Amino acid sequence: MTHDSLRRRVGHIIFETTTPAARTFDVVLLWVILLSVLAAVLESVSSLEARWGETLRGLEWGFTVAFTIEYLLRIYSAKDRRRYIFSYFGLVDLLAVLPTYLSLVVPGAQYALVLRSLRLLRVFRILKLAHFLDDADLLVRAMRASREKILVFLFAVMTIVLITGTAMYLIEGPANGFDNIPLSVYWAIVTVTTVGFGDLTPLTPVGRFLASMLMITGYAIIAVPTGIVTTELGLASRSRPNRGLACSRCGAGGHTDEANYCYSCGERLNRESVPKVRLQ
Repeated sequence: MTHDSLRRRVGHIIFETTTPAARTFDVVLLWVILLSVLAAVLESVSSLEARWGETLRGLEWGFTVAFTIEYLLRIYSAKDRRRYIFSYFGLVDLLAVLPTYLSLVVPGAQYALVLRSLRLLRVFRILKLAHFLDDADLLVRAMRASREKILVFLFAVMTIVLITGTAMYLIEGPANGFDNIPLSVYWAIVTVTTVGFGDLTPLTPVGRFLASMLMITGYAIIAVPTGIVTTELGLASRSRPNRGLACSRCGAGGHTDEANYCYSCGERLNRESVPKVRLQ
């Protein structure tokens, strides 16, 4: 077997999902990711760490070595190595192995191994749940379209909490725990978001009245970004073309060319009689 043919074969197994070997590799990889995240989480439990610490650390290093080899194989077999390295999944694959090595010089860095759970997003590709990815793209586009409105809204909220926090500092003062304006602004943020930790509370009648007004304002504020994103989501949904085969039974569209069954109801798709749909 030549070097090029070996590289192509490894690439088909690692990056593709159309062959039994590739699907087996991806399914095994998902299970290994789940087990590695579970091991990192269990290691943070003091009682389990005291009894099984050495075993969990051994598993952690075993998983890390396996993921390191896999990452190097992905670089080796990628058609465009630079594009893979700086892609989303390439960076996530790198983050899956770095924490364990960093833990040698930075104690506790191994707990960042939970970032490996991001690699579970490959389940959409493995199970060919492309319609979920389309919906995720729709949400991202709606968020991008909303960013200017949300930034203006956040600026208005920060102005409100700054003014209210300063007023509360003048009303309550250090005698009631409002030692400075930054601390008072922190209280205003906690109050307007309706979190209410309770570490700072106004004691004067005027301060309590101001806090009550800020709490009521908080309920109105929470609804604003939701309405903005919902509106943009509706606009993006109406403007998005829905390409692909439509199911003759339930009408669900967006099936990929290689799909044989409807992702919604399981009906077998008939390419000769089932039309391709596009929403205007």
